[in-house]
Amino acid sequence: MTTTLQRTQQSHFSNSVELFVDLSFPVRGSQLPADHGYALLSAIAKYVPSIKEHQDIAILTTAGFGDREGKILLTEHSHFRLRLPVTKIPMVYPLAGKELRLGVHKVQLGIPTIHTLKPRSHLRSRLVVIKGYEEPTSFLAAAKRQLEALEIQGELSIPSDRHGQPARKTIKIKRFTVVGFTVDVRGLNEEDSLKLQVCGLGGKRHMGCGVFIPIKE
Repeated sequence: MTTTLQRTQQSHFSNSVELFVDLSFPVRGSQLPADHGYALLSAIAKYVPSIKEHQDIAILTTAGFGDREGKILLTEHSHFRLRLPVTKIPMVYPLAGKELRLGVHKVQLGIPTIHTLKPRSHLRSRLVVIKGYEEPTSFLAAAKRQLEALEIQGELSIPSDRHGQPARKTIKIKRFTVVGFTVDVRGLNEEDSLKLQVCGLGGKRHMGCGVFIPIKE
């Protein structure tokens, strides 16, 4: 079955997928926790308190170089993105120039740029979480059911990690650890590719989960 979030986003998609864009904010600082989805949402909510009420806004966390000690080192190219309807840009644009505190870490945001969604045949989400499914086989079946409910045709799989095992990932939310997996979807046509980027899979979209980005072959 589709989630409430997916039904909302499908409605947006059926009207015009071009209404969704990525708003990319440069991030200036030295480092962040590798697992910072919940902390980033909390920091953003201090400036945009209503963001948690907008289920059609997804937050893509900041990438960097992992130090294998639970942190990522930021570079001059580091950024985080909000995937959202273009009509909601004015609501979040005030984040420009603000300082965000994520635990003991501080980062400065720059002026954002707008990027349209591009259809690609191969998409990946670093972490998809589906409540009640923490084992690869049952998780994959649940994810395929969500894909079918969205009427998206594609080959869904969990890539292997460096040990040759299904790429299991976790996100910490307060005192709780939520388990999920990296997910690849291949063989998408243009329409389905854009739909998946808008609708995503699973939950916790405000914390960077279930958001798909293009992968270059």
